[in-house]
Amino acid sequence: MKRHINIYLIFLIVFSGCYNSTKKNIKELIKPDNDGYIPLPENVAEPRDNISNPDKVKLGKLLFYDPILSGNKDVSCATCHHPEFGFAEPLDLSIGANGKGLGFTRKFNEPNHIPFVKRNAHTILNTAFNGIDIQGVYHSNESPMFWDNRAEGLEAQALLPIETLEEMRGDKISEHDILNVVVARLKEIPEYVTLFEKAFKSNNAIDKVNLGKAIAAFERTLITPNSRFDKYVQGDENALSMAEKDGFELFKAAKCNLCHNGPMFSDYKTHILGVVDNEKLPFSDGGVDSTYAFRTPSLRNLRYTAPYMHNGKLKDLQAVLEFYEDISNGPSKNNHVPTKHIDSLAKQVNIKVMDMSLIISFLNSLNSEDFDKDIPEQVPSGLPVGGDI
Repeated sequence: MKRHINIYLIFLIVFSGCYNSTKKNIKELIKPDNDGYIPLPENVAEPRDNISNPDKVKLGKLLFYDPILSGNKDVSCATCHHPEFGFAEPLDLSIGANGKGLGFTRKFNEPNHIPFVKRNAHTILNTAFNGIDIQGVYHSNESPMFWDNRAEGLEAQALLPIETLEEMRGDKISEHDILNVVVARLKEIPEYVTLFEKAFKSNNAIDKVNLGKAIAAFERTLITPNSRFDKYVQGDENALSMAEKDGFELFKAAKCNLCHNGPMFSDYKTHILGVVDNEKLPFSDGGVDSTYAFRTPSLRNLRYTAPYMHNGKLKDLQAVLEFYEDISNGPSKNNHVPTKHIDSLAKQVNIKVMDMSLIISFLNSLNSEDFDKDIPEQVPSGLPVGGDI
């Protein structure tokens, strides 16, 4: 309808004989089109076999902060996904098992032979919407997770870090045994027995399936459908500054929206970009099926998620935009990725240096401070909340 009105306005201007004197005002008459961008939903879809309730969310939050889930009882989900950092982490590659400290202060204990976590920690904020398309459609049990989309749904995502050596498992318990060990530990804690029974309305409720479901239920509460950009696309013209509005138009003109689209600003597909390897890893990370493809990350809450890309090699948003400018016009940055293999969509991106500050201003409109920052004072295991931080 708006397009028809805009065309009609132009028609009147042109054929009223005043086109030459008013053509400079046509841009003012036509409101910029948001190109299908819609606000983030205010409610989260849930899988049919894991409908939320307050008891389940409460349980999931305690489990999220409890290092009882890790092999050496020293790491929790919150160790690398802490609310102080927007449920992400300011390190390029996380230090999980056999580490101490939080954020920039976290170091490996000595002696150490545990490797760094393989990839940069995604924020958990809004992962409940992973997979959402430009129409706002998604299926919670099929939501793609991790940089390589190797898991579907938050329930599956919640368990994989527990099983991973460098993240939470450590090297004292095998991958095959770790979930059984964790379940056995939880069953020995009377408070958890009661909490699981209340959350799942059944006796003997502690098992690895319900463990994943409880954590997922909590993670689905961590959403930010209230950024200034959301208010803008809902009709509040004053929610964005002129610089941010200009940045939005430049973002689209530069074709960043070819991959960063939909309410989460991600197509959730994998693309080959040729980011330089992180020297902290003793190998070159080949991504999906050794193709060097990685999933498009969300652009929401970027304030909390630096450094950027799958291995944290780009320190700030300016570096990210400069990276795209370079690969669109030049060779691959990674010696393992031939230039001809760089994704064709990335080659179409056309970012000008003079436009970068405005685009960054726009990206900041996707940030939101409104999320759960409350940390439990204690967890049922009696261990330090959040692990050795």
